[in-house]
Amino acid sequence: MRTPLMQINQVADDIAIDSLDEVPVEKTLSVIDVILGGGIGGIIIMGVLFVLSIIAVYIFVERNRAIKRANKIDNNFMNHIKDHVSQGRLDAARALCQSTQSPVALMIEKGINRIGRPLSDIGASIENQGKLEIQKLENNLPFLATIAGGAPMIGFLGTVIGMILAFSEMANAGGQVDTSMLAEGIYTAMTTTVAGLAVGIIAYFGYNYLVARVEKVIFKLEASATEFLDLLNEPA
Repeated sequence: MRTPLMQINQVADDIAIDSLDEVPVEKTLSVIDVILGGGIGGIIIMGVLFVLSIIAVYIFVERNRAIKRANKIDNNFMNHIKDHVSQGRLDAARALCQSTQSPVALMIEKGINRIGRPLSDIGASIENQGKLEIQKLENNLPFLATIAGGAPMIGFLGTVIGMILAFSEMANAGGQVDTSMLAEGIYTAMTTTVAGLAVGIIAYFGYNYLVARVEKVIFKLEASATEFLDLLNEPA
């Protein structure tokens, strides 16, 4: 027969075992859980934001490579052009531009082809070619800017949809409001907002980075054009 002390110890052991069995396990959410956890409205909004993020990354990588190629030119290019033009070797200067194939070279080649005409005509042709090259460099940048401004707005649209769902559940529940009924709407509101801001911030920084690099190429185009026109304007 058990003594009262032994019975108390046995009860304490049983309580300790039960408490160990009921220890809550921390649940971590995966990316798929975050996307699928907001209901059909959240899935649609997150899908749109995912597509926009892919487009933004593609535009950034493609434009960055194009600008890098445009900015890659020999530092002695204009010196060689000066030597060829001053010595009357226009064919050699033209061949050098064609072998370089950069925006600066294409612009100078246009000017070389106009040598013999009035200096104003040469300057106009160089300016027009420069504008074409700048337009090529800025291709698709407006789309990246649109994503930077539009993605947060789409995320806020998901926020509004999520809050509508939450208040709709509250209205249907009458006086018996359960937090689990509001979870889907609030979940949609929070996840889409975060996703929209993340895509918008990345696109915004990418856009400004590319614009800064284009500005450097534009400066190089203007400096090369001025240097070439000064060469033609020198007294014989």
